[in-house]
Parts: sequence; structure tokens; C-alpha cells
Amino acid sequence: MNKIVSIIILSLLFTSCGNEAKKETTAATTVTKAEPLDPLEESVKRGREIYSELCVTCHLPNGKGVPGAFPPLNPSDWLTKKRTESIHAVKYGLKGEIVVNGEPYNNVMLALGLDDQEVADVMNYTIQTWNKGDMVTVEEVAAVEKE
Repeated sequence: MNKIVSIIILSLLFTSCGNEAKKETTAATTVTKAEPLDPLEESVKRGREIYSELCVTCHLPNGKGVPGAFPPLNPSDWLTKKRTESIHAVKYGLKGEIVVNGEPYNNVMLALGLDDQEVADVMNYTIQTWNKGDMVTVEEVAAVEKE
């Protein structure tokens, strides 16, 4: 009987030791730090969220807009060739005719109440996702004043 109890105790000890080792190994492999994203990737990530909350209604999830009503952002020569005007539109809204990809648009875009960081982020999302261009900085947005 003592032999059986001793075997059970030893089995439990070995089993629990094995589990501890597994827990330590598992903990060591799951406690890994993600590589931080570079500033542009972070901005695009934040901009994606803003776009999906505020811009998607008019410009659609794919950025193609609505012909004759809301201009496309995918692609958009207005975003790439009229960078300051684009920042101004996102920051302060837009009223009046613009020409995007050779097509006229004459509608109203209300100011969305975004701060300079949020404007930079949503601009970076649209530029990097569909147009490719240089990063829009908070300083660049802050320099665009309401006229």
C-alpha cells in the first residue's frame, strides 16, 4: 500500500513539474512585445478609424465616392496635387466646385471638428491607402489657416 501511495505521489510530482515547465514555456512565448509601428503606420491606423466613422458615408468604404455628388479619394488627383486645399477641406470643410480626376463636384462638406492630429491621420490614411505620397504632419496641418 505504501508503495502505491509513493508511486502516486511521485507521479503527481513529476506531472506537476512537467506542467510548470509548460506554463513557463508558454508564458515565455506568449509574453512577446509587438514591434512598434513607425509614425506613418501609426497615423494611418488611427486615420482608418476616423475614416470609418466620419468619411465612409459619403466617400464609401472603398474611397470611390458617389459620381456627381461626392468625389473619389481612391484615387484622387485633388488629394495629391492640391495638398493644402485637401487639408483645408478636412480641417474646415468645403463649399463650392472642385474638379477631381477631371470631373466637377459642387457640394458641401461640413467641418468634422477634428483636431490637427486627427486631420493628419485621416489624410495619411487616404493618401497612403489609395494615392501614395508623403506623410502629412501635424505641423503641416497646423499651418493651414481658415481664410
